[in-house]
Amino acid sequence: MQQLLLPLLLVLVLAVPLVMSTRKQKKQQAAQQDLQSSLAPGDRVMTTSGLYGTVADTSGDNTIDIEIAPGVVTTWLRLAVREKVEPVVETEEDSADDVETPAEEPSIIESSSGIKDDEPQTTAQVAPPLEHGKK
Repeated sequence: MQQLLLPLLLVLVLAVPLVMSTRKQKKQQAAQQDLQSSLAPGDRVMTTSGLYGTVADTSGDNTIDIEIAPGVVTTWLRLAVREKVEPVVETEEDSADDVETPAEEPSIIESSSGIKDDEPQTTAQVAPPLEHGKK
């Protein structure tokens, strides 16, 4: 009896994680298929390459059209859609925080030749964070 206990435990230790991982994969595949079949025009999606866009047309069996910018529509495989994302809604608090501050006066720098030069003014702005991570 004890001779069979060790091989039985060894098989259980190896088999249980294997069965659990295959169940998890099947659930993920089913969820992905449900997502791809439920896509409709107007849905905001993210592709597997990280591109955000709005579904424009779902008439193809294997492909969908995604609008990535106003007037720019591209064709993608349905399998390339990773997830649906919620559109960003700007609240009153967000818009109050975005009030621009007046630009500072350009400072004057004296060069080695004794001539005063204006410091170059930049108009670069920091882009707001992308929608990644929002569900």
